[in-house]
Amino acid sequence: MSILSIYVFIVMGYIAKRSFKEQIDDKTITLLNVYFLQVFLTFWGLLLHPVNITLLYAPSIYLIIVIIALIISALFAKKLFENKKEYSIAMVSALIGNTGNLGIPLNIAIFGEASIPYTTVVNLMNVFVVYTIGVYFYSRGTFSAKESLKNILKLPILWAAFIAISLSVYGYRPSDTIMNMLMMGAYASMTMQLFLFGIYLYGTKIREINKILIGWVIAFKFLLLPLLAFIILSFMEIGSMIKGIVFIELLMPLAVANVNLSSLYDCEPKIVTALVFITSLLFLGVIFVGVKLLLFL
Repeated sequence: MSILSIYVFIVMGYIAKRSFKEQIDDKTITLLNVYFLQVFLTFWGLLLHPVNITLLYAPSIYLIIVIIALIISALFAKKLFENKKEYSIAMVSALIGNTGNLGIPLNIAIFGEASIPYTTVVNLMNVFVVYTIGVYFYSRGTFSAKESLKNILKLPILWAAFIAISLSVYGYRPSDTIMNMLMMGAYASMTMQLFLFGIYLYGTKIREINKILIGWVIAFKFLLLPLLAFIILSFMEIGSMIKGIVFIELLMPLAVANVNLSSLYDCEPKIVTALVFITSLLFLGVIFVGVKLLLFL
């Protein structure tokens, strides 16, 4: 029921755009969210639970798998997609999964509350993937390589994450008043993110999207990435719970953060919205297979 309630805000965004059309400025909402509200979300998320350096093994494995997958993607995507923006989407969208809003509660359901410290740091690693690799490739759909690297440094979220991690590592514990303020901004950011997703769903026509791009993203997300993770994790001598958490987090459908970045850098946000929607629907079936595969890790 808690997951279904999320869709209320997506539907509201869809209805709002359908009702008011051009009166709703998609880009303005994106700028407010990415440059302001997500700073609150970053601080709140990273200061909510202490960051323990000893837990960094799990996110390190997660990052290694993501980088290997990115290299594999680079070998084939350039040949398949001549359109610059489609190439950018093909390169990075499948790597930005919903490790937070969906991944954390799902892992709690599978492994219990013992999974929380590990899912927290894996989600933290995903934040860095989103705002470094994600920003670079979505930006490359419109900008040069040099400008794309500059765009990474321009985003306040990355700097907020560095500051929040430093504060957490050195034992800073914010007061209830500060945490309440951060929580207000965090929830506003999450709500606006879902609202924006609904806005872009309006007018999105899946039948007009390059079918090769749809097939590539689905295959990469639910076949190549899980297979790669399964092979690498099978050869590692670590606890089965950590293996399972990393595997499940990599299996998560495309995150709405993809929509934020594609909108911010004018990289076909409607196409990205459709891909997020499609993978989210397919995930409802894929997760059952994924859970069964955990028995073999």
